[in-house]
Amino acid sequence: MSETQTTDVPTRADELFCYGIYTTSHAVSRAYAQYLKRLGLTYPQYITLTLLWEKDRQKVNTLAKVLRMETSTMTPLVKRLEGMGLVCREPSLNDRRVVEVVLTDHGRALQAQAPAITGCMIEQTGMTQSELQDLQHLLFKLRDGLLEP
Repeated sequence: MSETQTTDVPTRADELFCYGIYTTSHAVSRAYAQYLKRLGLTYPQYITLTLLWEKDRQKVNTLAKVLRMETSTMTPLVKRLEGMGLVCREPSLNDRRVVEVVLTDHGRALQAQAPAITGCMIEQTGMTQSELQDLQHLLFKLRDGLLEP
């Protein structure tokens, strides 16, 4: 931890960058929830499906790593998706000892609804696509800086 003058840093909640991120994260989750409820999905389930739509047949620990979740959190999420008939767990084609998460036809079919959800979310932000890309870049930069040892 570096030495920083404590008089030079914000101390009020609305001045802290973490406060803005925290409240925005909740707002994004709530906004997505109104669309995902119709599909019977939670936000973490939806994000997991988007990863599988990009690349089907992934290990639970790979999905957890990409989402920066613990495997112990990811496993019940995958089991719920499996119970909903959206994914199944199958032995790896390369190593039968390894289990992979695979989309079912029903899980693949949901992908057709994703662009409409994304479009509604973009519209709801009131931001341009360029502004959202700039924001995404800054958020990833912040995340990566915080993850470095």
